[in-house]
Order: sequence, then C-alpha cells, then structure tokens
Amino acid sequence: MADPSGSQRQSLYKPLGSPSWKEAFRQGCLERMRNSRDRLLNKYRQAGGNMPGRTQNTLLVQEVMEEEWNALQSMDGGPEVLAQLEQPMDLAVLEEIQQELIDQEQSIISEYEKSLQFDEKCLSIILAEWEANSLICPVCTKYNLRITGGVVMCQCGLYIPCHVSVPHTDF
Repeated sequence: MADPSGSQRQSLYKPLGSPSWKEAFRQGCLERMRNSRDRLLNKYRQAGGNMPGRTQNTLLVQEVMEEEWNALQSMDGGPEVLAQLEQPMDLAVLEEIQQELIDQEQSIISEYEKSLQFDEKCLSIILAEWEANSLICPVCTKYNLRITGGVVMCQCGLYIPCHVSVPHTDF
C-alpha cells in the first residue's frame, strides 16, 4: 500500500523524465552557439582574426552563457535554480559547459580560417595562371591586364584590388 506522505515527498522533486536545469542549460548554450555562428564570425572579423591568448577563445561564449542563463531564470522555477547553484559541484558543471562552448567556438573559427586559407590559395593560383598566360581586359577587350602590388588593372581604368600580393606583371 502506498504511503500518502510518499506522494507528497515525491511532489517536492522534479517530475521523472524532465531534464535537469544543468542539462537544459548545457543544451540551450550549445544551441545558441550554433545559431550565433554569423555573430561569432563577425566579431572575429572585427577583431582582425589575430587575437592573442585566451581572449581569442571567448569572443561569444560569455554572451551566450549569460543569454541562456537569463532565459533559464525567466522560465518557471528559475529562482529554485539559483538556490541549487550554491553547490560547488554545480560551479564545476558551469565551467565544464563553458569549456564545451569555448571548444565549439574554436572549432567554428578554425573552420573559417581553413576556408580563408583555401580562398587565398585559389586566388594565388588564379593570379599565377594570369601571369603565365596573357589575359585581355574583359571591359575594353583592347589591352592586356596587369597585376601590380596585388591590384589587377588595365589601361582602360579597370581596377580590382586583391588581398594576395604578387609581383608586378604585364600580360
């Protein structure tokens, strides 16, 4: 026979099957990080891509964690989450989640840097090909294109700046 006080005690705890606040926070942070990829890359570009040390690892992590924390608090039971956070183990969980986000952020930045390197390599190959073969200007169809200081230009006024610097060449 079931004890009625047992059901009262059970009601004090979260229902079985519901995710803990820690797991909900972790999943929410990871989802926010995935959805904030554009924002992360824009911050990375604005910073110039060459940021020293630990700063590079946390372009967006702190913001994502704060946004998710605020969202978690605004849900039902938010104040109870704060009361539970006083345990040292919970702080370790937050640090673990932060490290996961930093790793994910680094993965996104690394993928972006590889893409940039690939683009630069392709541009270098194209410019080298132009050096090997004369190329007539597509605008005026009269003069050959030249590359000077990373700029493709023609006597007709065509001027295309490139980020890859190559020596002066006439086609």
